[in-house]
Amino acid sequence: MRPRDHKRLLITTGVTVVIAAICIYFYFDPADSVFFPRCLFLSVTGFQCPGCGSQRAIHSLLHGDISAAWRYNCMLILFAPLIALLLFAEFTRNSYPRLYTRINSAPVIWGSFIVLFLWGIVRNIF
Repeated sequence: MRPRDHKRLLITTGVTVVIAAICIYFYFDPADSVFFPRCLFLSVTGFQCPGCGSQRAIHSLLHGDISAAWRYNCMLILFAPLIALLLFAEFTRNSYPRLYTRINSAPVIWGSFIVLFLWGIVRNIF
């Protein structure tokens, strides 16, 4: 298999997986479906992790209910532009190497980690 064919297969597979995930999250509510994974951290400790509520938030966003998505996990909505930028930088890293380097720099990574860590603490206090 030529490298170009390998890359095309990888992109096709990735797009197919994303479309399938979007369809699953659109048609099935994670709050009511048994096949969605539950948060192990919440089950063990009783505290919400920074990602708790993300599945329900994605379901709400796909149905256009931004206020419900915000209640489930506001950090998912706030981090969505960063996630989109990270994906763009990853797929265009050869075309925009400076963007890729900056978005994957230590300050961005550590800043994101600190914000998510603090979110994990704050959401369990209030």
